[in-house]
Amino acid sequence: MMVFLLSFIGLALAALAVLTRMILLIGSMQRDCPETGAAAQLVAVTVATGFCAIGAGGVLLIAAAFPILAQAPVMAFFVGLGLAVLCLGLGFSHAVNTLRLTLYRSKVLADS
Repeated sequence: MMVFLLSFIGLALAALAVLTRMILLIGSMQRDCPETGAAAQLVAVTVATGFCAIGAGGVLLIAAAFPILAQAPVMAFFVGLGLAVLCLGLGFSHAVNTLRLTLYRSKVLADS
């Protein structure tokens, strides 16, 4: 059971790290925009930090539920990993949408 738990935590945190890096890359691409460039990096770091904190908490909560399925560790591994990837993907899309919306609002405020 411990091998599956540690494998789950490692894979889920690796997915979290990759998605956090993607948020930072999207923010750095926006940095080249003359209209929103000044706010892009700051917003990207803020959104990525929040995503990483919430995602890590979610991964640990799912890992805490592993003992419930102690009789079927392989099933616990795949159910937990599937749930973690699903939640991280939804959180990623929300984080990118927040990044986009915040940069749009900063552009609108700068224009007015």
